[in-house]
Amino acid sequence: MTGRAALIAIIVVAAAASLPLVLSSYQVGLATEVLIFGILAMSIDILAGFAGRTSLGHGAIFGVSTYVVVYATAQAGLPPAAAFAAGVLAATLVAMIFGLLAVRTSGSYFLLLTLALGMIVWGICLRWTQITGGENGIRGDVRPAALLNNNSFYWTVLAGTAIVTFAVWRFVRSPFGLTLRGIRDSESRMRSLGYNVPLHLFIGFTASGFFAGIAGALYAMFNNFVSPSTVALAQSVEGVLMMVAGGVGTLFGAFVGAAAIIALENVVSTYTERWQMVLGVTFIVIMIFAPEGIIGKLNAILMRKTR
Repeated sequence: MTGRAALIAIIVVAAAASLPLVLSSYQVGLATEVLIFGILAMSIDILAGFAGRTSLGHGAIFGVSTYVVVYATAQAGLPPAAAFAAGVLAATLVAMIFGLLAVRTSGSYFLLLTLALGMIVWGICLRWTQITGGENGIRGDVRPAALLNNNSFYWTVLAGTAIVTFAVWRFVRSPFGLTLRGIRDSESRMRSLGYNVPLHLFIGFTASGFFAGIAGALYAMFNNFVSPSTVALAQSVEGVLMMVAGGVGTLFGAFVGAAAIIALENVVSTYTERWQMVLGVTFIVIMIFAPEGIIGKLNAILMRKTR
């Protein structure tokens, strides 16, 4: 990371850390939600932006982690730290299963296969009422006592988000991440060079699921509740929309997209019940005038001005 990029990152984190000093408790909750869903969108971007594989199953991986954390604390009586670790581990294992089945496909086949796998998880969570509570879901006090204050929890999530973001940034810029980019650009060429494409995609999918699991575990502590809607297709679609709105392949655009969509959902819904229509129109406008996403569009403008 260059000195300029490091300075920008420090300024952004410092500005984010100061938000609870000027925002209301409700707005701090929204900012926390942006950070959590930004991690989810960023995990999807690992595959979509750097491996050329868009997943519609990451909402299910995210939700599995949430289910395990809430169940482990509410039913099994595990401490929050152990439940958090169990949730991330469960999400990673589910991602490994998804990866084994999906890595030999590409394009629309990969999209549909991950969608089908996510629907299987949703069906299990809906029907396995003895464990998941069915449509009623599970509720429990997941958040540690030291983090019951909204501001304290926000700062903890912000610190975790900074660490996860740096880890993802290093991952996609490592030699392994460059291999994923090569697979995205020309899979046949990478095969001819001797790279094991399915193995690299499997590892990439597993790592992506690991980070989605972290987001799901944080969401369990944020919401203290989980239901089948947490693993539903809409969760995956929302994560993909956040990634696309922010900019595919930008990583940090995931947080911009998450902030834009969550802000629209909460602001527009106070004025009209048809907020989903407004959200859809906004997304269409972004796709027409900024298909590279908000961050991608800003980068293009800055490059033109530089020239």
